Amino acid sequence: MTAHGFAKAPLVVVGDALLDRDLTGHADRLAPDAPVPVVDDCEERIRPGGAALAAYLAAADGRPVTLITGLGDDPASARLRELLDGRVEVIALPLTGPLSEKTRVLARGRPVVRLDRGDGRVRAATDAARAAVRTAPAVLVSDYGRGAADALRDELTARPPLVWDPHPRGGPPVPGTRLVTPARSEAQAFAHRAEPDEASRARADADASSPGSDVDATPGTGKPAAGAAREPAAGAVPPRGGRVAAGDAGEPAAHGPRGHELYAAAGQAAALVRHWRVGAVSVTLGVRGALLSYGDHPLLIPAPAAHDGDPCGAGDRFAATAAGLLADGALVGEALQGAVAAATAFVGAGGAAAITATAPGGTRPAPGGTGTPPAPADAGQDAHDDPFAVAARVRAAGGTVVAAGGCFDLLHAGHVGLLQAARRIGDCLVVCVNSDASVRRRKGEGRPVNPLADRVRVLRALGCVDAVAVFDEDTPERLLAELRPDVWVKGGDYTGADLPEAAQLRQWGGQAVLLPYLDGRSSTALIARAAEGAR
Repeated sequence: MTAHGFAKAPLVVVGDALLDRDLTGHADRLAPDAPVPVVDDCEERIRPGGAALAAYLAAADGRPVTLITGLGDDPASARLRELLDGRVEVIALPLTGPLSEKTRVLARGRPVVRLDRGDGRVRAATDAARAAVRTAPAVLVSDYGRGAADALRDELTARPPLVWDPHPRGGPPVPGTRLVTPARSEAQAFAHRAEPDEASRARADADASSPGSDVDATPGTGKPAAGAAREPAAGAVPPRGGRVAAGDAGEPAAHGPRGHELYAAAGQAAALVRHWRVGAVSVTLGVRGALLSYGDHPLLIPAPAAHDGDPCGAGDRFAATAAGLLADGALVGEALQGAVAAATAFVGAGGAAAITATAPGGTRPAPGGTGTPPAPADAGQDAHDDPFAVAARVRAAGGTVVAAGGCFDLLHAGHVGLLQAARRIGDCLVVCVNSDASVRRRKGEGRPVNPLADRVRVLRALGCVDAVAVFDEDTPERLLAELRPDVWVKGGDYTGADLPEAAQLRQWGGQAVLLPYLDGRSSTALIARAAEGAR
């Protein structure tokens, strides 16, 4: 049932199914004939993979699911049919060869090697598949580059999907798709192809060559090794980054890896929205969550926790959740928040490896994994440090400087949630606070309710705040020019027109982002309710 008490909307998944297999054991010695680990006592687990995993997870959420995918007469196809039987309705498309199988060998839960076999591609669409797409109330395309989406492209163009999870070997999403969900490395590759202008290509190349930038574990596929999983969507160990070219300044600027990654991802997502002519693009960023762009200022949806677990299948969990919530009537931003939370929990519970497909009703990941709380401020750091000293210290260590601004007159849950999420983006958080005179000019007489000294003291008491800076002007433009943060954060109640700092941040290669804001929380509303109660 949905939050409103209605049955969950049905979903049609179009894409390329795989058969995933894990061989899990322990490795305590090397082989005598070669310097390779010997994995003993392997236990085999078989599960749906690719689009079949996305469909399987969507069905586990309690919604009717139809999967349109390539299947043949080979043993792998027969096994996959068994796994889906009774859970997902399957409309088969003919394959040119055997179904693709992905076998991971793991030692103590860590992948050692992946073995692939099966090169079947979808040969053509069928009348049943075309009719299912034409009449579908909601469609998710889970493209793994094996021809299912291409075979039905005409029908998908006439009836654009809610969500398209793309693959570098597949075709582009059809215009009008509501949400496209590439992983970080996929967005980088797509944007490189889409932007012919040399400046954009140079920025993408610098991103790709930076030390520790996202690397596809399966060469040339854009997917990580082991089990045909997507790159970690949320809750997984983040990749490291490097340097990025400053935006309008034209000069290279050193930034912390997370600030650099957001800057690059935001530009690439916006370019893809325009190039693909889609409603929105969400780039998954591992432990940092997901960045949502409608073509202008991005909305960053942080992961609620970080899990050092198996990220296999997290991208499919992300796409299936987003598509399901959109089908149920959620807005894109709401669907993305649910998808980030679901993918994070999925990784924390053990990922796709924890799915027991053959157990009665075993359509959920098994419990497991341990959560790592968001990184707090450095315990040895004085919260009263000068903000410029804090920024310089973090930047010298290669970290990311995050800044957030506002009046913070009556600190409430919306403020705290925003600041906690902002702190998780980087390595320090500097809060830029309007002076009393600045607040009065913006809010009118009678404001602020709390004087500057009180507001600063309360902010400094928060564990997520590393330093506080005060500005007397109407905007923090001058302060930001001196501080030069890598990331500037505002609450999601702002629109592009309300975010003039974005252009300023681009001058030194920084990125302005919006974060989701708790509805109904505001200092003005609190003051109004208090005044009403006093009457």
